[in-house]
Amino acid sequence: MSVSEYPSTEQRFAGGTSMAAAIIMVTVGVIQFFQGIAAVAENDVFVVGVDYVYKFDLTTWGWIHLVLGALVAIVGLALFTGAGWARVSAIIVAAISILANFLWLPYYPVWSLVIIALDVVVIWAVSTWNPEKV
Repeated sequence: MSVSEYPSTEQRFAGGTSMAAAIIMVTVGVIQFFQGIAAVAENDVFVVGVDYVYKFDLTTWGWIHLVLGALVAIVGLALFTGAGWARVSAIIVAAISILANFLWLPYYPVWSLVIIALDVVVIWAVSTWNPEKV
């Protein structure tokens, strides 16, 4: 094997990070799903603050997080295969998750920022990883 046939350090890092991204997506999806259940159940878990431009009913947000959490977890599981459609789906779903969590900021700010940061890592890892070069 010549030196040029070995994967670059960036590709090895992106490949490892993509597998970590799959784990992150499954974990975030499950937690978002449970967060949605908490919002639908209308527990006293969430404190609704001042009026917000993107304010929805807490039950509506709960259903959004239920569906989004299930979708993120399913795409995260599919990402383990490294298939092209799973990688494209992961980027799209992570972008939607960023948007949803930005709008969710007034309800759960710290967790929303953590998920946004993790989604950015997922998008970077999946977009730079080329499975054929590993």
